[in-house]
Amino acid sequence: MKHQIAILDDYQGVARESADWSEIARQADLTVFREHLADRDELLRRLAPFDVLVVNRERTPLCADVIRGLPRLRLIATSGMRNASIDLNAAAAAGVVVCGTKTLGYPTAELTWGLILGLMRHIPREAANMREGGWQSTVGIGLRDRTLGLIGLGRIGADVARVAVAFGMKVMAWSKHMTAERAALHGAESVPLETLFQSADVISLHLSLGPETRHLVDAGRLALMKPEAIIVNTARGPIIDQHALYHALKAKRIRGAALDVYDEEPLPADQDLRRLDNVLLTPHLGYVTEENYQLTYGQIVENIEAWLKGVPLRVLSLAPQVTLPEGRK
Repeated sequence: MKHQIAILDDYQGVARESADWSEIARQADLTVFREHLADRDELLRRLAPFDVLVVNRERTPLCADVIRGLPRLRLIATSGMRNASIDLNAAAAAGVVVCGTKTLGYPTAELTWGLILGLMRHIPREAANMREGGWQSTVGIGLRDRTLGLIGLGRIGADVARVAVAFGMKVMAWSKHMTAERAALHGAESVPLETLFQSADVISLHLSLGPETRHLVDAGRLALMKPEAIIVNTARGPIIDQHALYHALKAKRIRGAALDVYDEEPLPADQDLRRLDNVLLTPHLGYVTEENYQLTYGQIVENIEAWLKGVPLRVLSLAPQVTLPEGRK
């Protein structure tokens, strides 16, 4: 009997063309789901026939209840080597192998600057105005000699810092384990978190989501920001208290926000953030480039092929009791 493989949340319908699936297609049936399946019961019904799930980042959470509700499931292939929406312990307990891939960091850094420039220069509003037959209606804000505050200075934050230096900005940086030497290596000054919030004209988040970073940006820290400052989030939505941010933006206590990530994704159509005029919203595009898709789907194909041969690659979770295809260990 052929293996049954489901590719989830292929919003653009490009998963099959981003990699060579031909060898897998000879051994398995591939089903692509372009729409997001949010309802748990419907998700379990749709996915019940599949023994392999291909997931793109955290688009479809695979919590313990979902994994236990899919008794045929044997392999989860995810893009990225970390996926907080997969319960690895539940997968191991159910005998499900979880494999990941490398990802590129620079696409998210590039989008960060697109969002900063879009918000500071009112590009979306002016572009829409032009399509409607209008002309200039806003006054933009320049970046030279202003201060960028980076919360997180890993590979993405470091890329963002280099561009800021090229723009002639002063760069401040904070993370839990930041050192003055690491900050200086990327043209930044290491400062306390409160100093960063008080001093920066642009604050950009580049941290992983975890218990210590959830709601790191809360009402109290938003209140420290200068009224003319903006905040940008291309990391993970819950790092910012979304409710507190909405109220700060609605009251115009800060200039604006540019967001690519949210507490709930896809962002509900009636979400209050959509109605604010001082927020720039994009639908989690940070890693969505041809190059990243070719890398991640290409390695997902490699992972599935290796699993079919009984020698899984890039394993994130593998329980001792897992039985691999053809009985190999």
